[in-house]
Amino acid sequence: MPLLMKSSPTIPLKRPVSEAIYARSCQLIPKGVNSPVRAFPGLDQTPLVVESGYLDRIVDEDGHSYIDYCCSWGALLHGHAHPLVVEAAQRRCAMGSSFGITTEIEATHAAKVVSLMPAIEKIRFVSSGTEATMTALRLARGFTGRDKIVKFSGNYHGHSDALLVQAGSGAAHLSDSAGVPADFVKHTLVLPFNDVEATRQALRENEVACVIVEPIAANMGVVAASQEFIEMLREETKSQGALLIFDEVITGFRVALGGAEEIYDVRPDLVCLGKIVGGGFPAAAFGGRAEVMNCIAPLGPVYQAGTLSGNPVAMEAGYQTLRIAERNGFYADLEEKTDVITKPLRNLIKKKGIAACVNQVGSLFTLFLGQTSVKNFEEAKRCTGFNELFHFMFQRGVYISPSQYEANFVSSAHSLDNLEKTRDLYLEFFDR
Repeated sequence: MPLLMKSSPTIPLKRPVSEAIYARSCQLIPKGVNSPVRAFPGLDQTPLVVESGYLDRIVDEDGHSYIDYCCSWGALLHGHAHPLVVEAAQRRCAMGSSFGITTEIEATHAAKVVSLMPAIEKIRFVSSGTEATMTALRLARGFTGRDKIVKFSGNYHGHSDALLVQAGSGAAHLSDSAGVPADFVKHTLVLPFNDVEATRQALRENEVACVIVEPIAANMGVVAASQEFIEMLREETKSQGALLIFDEVITGFRVALGGAEEIYDVRPDLVCLGKIVGGGFPAAAFGGRAEVMNCIAPLGPVYQAGTLSGNPVAMEAGYQTLRIAERNGFYADLEEKTDVITKPLRNLIKKKGIAACVNQVGSLFTLFLGQTSVKNFEEAKRCTGFNELFHFMFQRGVYISPSQYEANFVSSAHSLDNLEKTRDLYLEFFDR
C-alpha cells in the first residue's frame, strides 16, 4: 500500500442548488423527506439531494460526485443503472407499467426466488419491507392461533405498529413512536439481541405465535447474531409450536444467494425479503413453508392484498438482478471488494489501539466509533464520533450511510480505484 497523501475537502459545505430544493421540499413535505433518515438527523448539514447515479457513483443537484456506499440502502446489488436491469425494466415498462392483474413475470420471478432459498416453498410479493413483515406476523398469528410475538431490541422490521418498539434504523434516533396505542404493542415482547439465556427463558415462559429476527442485523449498524443464538431460536420455536421468521429485507441475496439461511444453515418457517428482490424498484415479499403460506387469502383465512403487489416492472428488475448474482464466484468477489476497505481499517485500529471496531458480513460493513466490540443495540448506542466521520468522508466525495445505526453496502459496480480511495480516506481519518 502506498504512503497516504493527505486529502483536502473537495465538496463545499454550501451547496446552493441542493439547499434551494430542500427548502422547497420542507414547505411541502414534513422535514422535506419521505423517509426520516434522509433528513440527516443530528448531522447539522443540508441533506444530500441526488440528481443521478451510475454504477458506484451518485451526483448531487450541484454537480458534485460521490462514491456511494448507501446503494439505496442495499437494494442496488449491482450499483446504479446497471445496463441489463435498465434495459429489461424499460422493455417491461413499454409493455405497460401496472395492471393490477396477474402477469407471467410474477411466476417467473417467484420460481427464481424459490429455487434459491430452500426455506421458501411458496411466496407472496408485496410492495415494501414493512408490508412483508406486517403480513408475516398476521400470518403467524393466523396459523398458530396465538397473539404474542417476540422481537429484539435494535432490530428494525418496518414501521407497522406492533413492531415499532425499541427499533433500529431511523427509529433509533427517536424514542418509541407516538401514535402507537399501548394495546397495539401489549402482545409484543422485546428481548435483548444475542442474549441466548434470557431469550430461551422468555420463550419457555410465554406462548408466542412467532419470533421475528434480523439474523444479521443491519439497522443498528451491522451486528450478526451468533450461531448459538440462531440455533437456539430454531430449537425453541420448533419445540413450542411457534414460527421462526427471518427478516431478510436487507440481507436477502445480499450476503449469499440463499441469504442468512445459507450462512447459518438454519431454516426458518417464514422469510421476509425486500430491496434486492425488486432490483431497486419498490417491491418486497414474504414466503416460507407451503403449509403456512396456504393460510393466505384467497386460499386461506389470513387476508392480504395490494394493487401494486407483483408490479411487472419491479418483478422484471428483480429477476434480472438475481440472474446476474448467480454468476460463479459473485459473492466471493463482492466480499473481496469489501475487504479492500475493511481489512486495512481493522489492522490500523488494532495497531494503534483505537477505540473502534469494524463489523462486516460479506458486502455489508459498519465502522463503530468509541466501542471495541458491538454485539447488541445497547453497545451500539454507546458509540460516539460518527458525525465527524460522516462530514470528513462526505466533503471528500464519499457517501456513507448517514447514521451510526445503518449499514454500508458495496456493490458489484464498485471499482478498485474507488474502493482504494475510500480505504485511504478511512485510514486518514484516524491518522490526522
